[in-house]
Amino acid sequence: MSRAEEMIAGALASGRAALSEAEGKRILAASDIAVPRSIMVRAGEDAAAALADLAGPFAVKVVSPDILHKSDSGGVRLGLADAASVREAIVAISALPAISTARVEGFLVEEMAAPGTELVIGALRDPQFGPAIMVGLGGVFVEILEDVAFRICPISERDAQEMLASLRGARLLDGARGQEKVDRAAVVRALLAIGGEDGLMLRHPAIVEIDVNPVIARGDGLTAVDARFILAPPAPAAEPVPPAPPGWLDPLFAPRSIAVYGASGSTVTIANTFIRRLRDFGYPGTIYPIHPSAAEIEGLRAYPDLAQVPEIVDYAYIAIGAQNIPGVLEHAGRRLKFAQVISSGFAETEGGETLQTRLIEAARRGGARVLGPNCLGLYSPRGGVTFPASAPRELGSVGIVSQSGGLGTDIIKRGQWRGLRFSGLVTIGNSADVTPIDLLRFYFADPATRVIGMYIEDIKDGRAFFDLLRGKEATKPVVILRGGRSEHGRAAAASHTGALAGSERLWGALAQQTGCALVETVDEFIDSLLALQYFELRPERPTLDVVLFGNGGGTSVLGTDYFAAKGLRVAPFGPEARAALEALKLPPGTSVANPIDAPVRTLQEQEGRIANEILDLVYRHAAVDAVVMHLNLAAFSGRGGVDPIDNLFQAAVTIRQRYPGQAHFAVVLRSDGSGELDDRKRAYRERALAAGIPAYDEIAPAADALAVVRHLEMQMSRRRDA
Repeated sequence: MSRAEEMIAGALASGRAALSEAEGKRILAASDIAVPRSIMVRAGEDAAAALADLAGPFAVKVVSPDILHKSDSGGVRLGLADAASVREAIVAISALPAISTARVEGFLVEEMAAPGTELVIGALRDPQFGPAIMVGLGGVFVEILEDVAFRICPISERDAQEMLASLRGARLLDGARGQEKVDRAAVVRALLAIGGEDGLMLRHPAIVEIDVNPVIARGDGLTAVDARFILAPPAPAAEPVPPAPPGWLDPLFAPRSIAVYGASGSTVTIANTFIRRLRDFGYPGTIYPIHPSAAEIEGLRAYPDLAQVPEIVDYAYIAIGAQNIPGVLEHAGRRLKFAQVISSGFAETEGGETLQTRLIEAARRGGARVLGPNCLGLYSPRGGVTFPASAPRELGSVGIVSQSGGLGTDIIKRGQWRGLRFSGLVTIGNSADVTPIDLLRFYFADPATRVIGMYIEDIKDGRAFFDLLRGKEATKPVVILRGGRSEHGRAAAASHTGALAGSERLWGALAQQTGCALVETVDEFIDSLLALQYFELRPERPTLDVVLFGNGGGTSVLGTDYFAAKGLRVAPFGPEARAALEALKLPPGTSVANPIDAPVRTLQEQEGRIANEILDLVYRHAAVDAVVMHLNLAAFSGRGGVDPIDNLFQAAVTIRQRYPGQAHFAVVLRSDGSGELDDRKRAYRERALAAGIPAYDEIAPAADALAVVRHLEMQMSRRRDA
């Protein structure tokens, strides 16, 4: 057992929830994090002899298991010149009401650290994601501005460097405003010592929080001036779950047979509606209504139970009373593979946890896996299964996991209108058995799926989610829309790190360390998936430089600003591209600087084919990662002559064929809201989508989508270079 393990075990055995500062600093020193030279004394009278080998000025701190926040209780004195000053400080501290009644083990006397830049380094064991680490600028930057960066452990050297670079005050580390330049490498080493592969947080599961605050960083290293270690007995290790066999979810997405519980022979229930939608959607398999007495339902022979059905059933749709479902599943007799429980009344309701536990235990005894409970179920074009009406039938490439059935319906219907086509969408409700992680793993391996979208409220095992997203299986982009952004444990936090940590920061860390992107609205979710449905991501050249081309004037200016806010550049062309475009001698009022602002009369040149020449010159002479062609459709109305929009679309198709993979291409179709123009807009959108070009209603959503594309390309590049 190491010295650190001995100290931690001893503290827990004595009922302490924290190490003393001296103990914490011994652990830091053993991890090659420099701490001040110090000595423990029992009382002020011991100071003179004890300080013989130390050099002032000194700091004095009370050491007591009853006092967690020493400064708040008055138990800290700084800048003491000599032993006499130390003795007087100890006497004064000992007389304070909060300290005189506490169990005082002694006083830590330290050499004051040389001045430098104050940092805070911390770590915590998060309920969702497990060990996580934080760094921030100290003083007002952490107290007021909360200028901190979090990552999920273990971190790499690159993670640590990116954490420092992401701080708003990062320039202070490089000597801004006359400050001494900080030894960043020393800070990185300290972060790795706490949160790296062999760091303290991974080696010692009893450590639940670490607060090293302040850390004084200088040009020649750093010193940990204060250290707080919060402890708790580690939770017993969970029983390992055996890996599911490859392809175990295939029968869910393409069931050969479906049993339906809850349909009626005399009225129309939600289960009857499900049967009708299966038929309308073209489900090719066999449907078995299950009813205790009916001989026929919806024109299909009904069976009293699964035992009477002539084959093993791949999928059951269950819409009966919640109390009856455990018995149904327990007696399935291993004749059912997947049970989708639409019924509610389980853990989503007060007191329903016990029934949900019974449900899952019964399903396991009966050999079935459970989707839900409290979920609308499955939409799978490949299997001919749908829960919403009039869903698109063609198999697409977007795989969705949704913890909300209603939102799942919204994603399908709105996505259909916008041009998304799905490889599948699964609603999981309470996800008591089949989890988001199971479905994410399926989509990663699924040849039909190109991009994955997830609406998540409760990931349950955030650690496994993190490990999957950063593992070898994670070969496809993932877009995450989160609900229920509550903070975990902030009110009860015992350190700066715990108080600053929360779901927002750690989900942000997840997006920075893995191949996923976070979005905030359903619109942004759909917009991003639409771009990823068509674009080939380029980790070798992440998207940065954007060309705006269209008619808009002020729209182009505002668009340029919005792209900049999203970390993308709409920068003026260089001399070569500018000269080539100016040689076209376009009509007055046309700007070719980027944005390319072309009035309608310019776009009508050569019946709209002038766009071919403009785009060809852009692709040949400018460094371009993406082109957004934006068209104010109302401006083309009532002009007479040829409507150039068809030729503008053809120019976009031609240029992408001529320069394959050189730049992402999107169109923005802006309408004034009139019925006639909206009809034309829908037709143009269909043309764009048929050509593999995502279409947006405004420039801002296109910019949002391209920002997600850039983030994912950057993460892919990062993983490739690791």
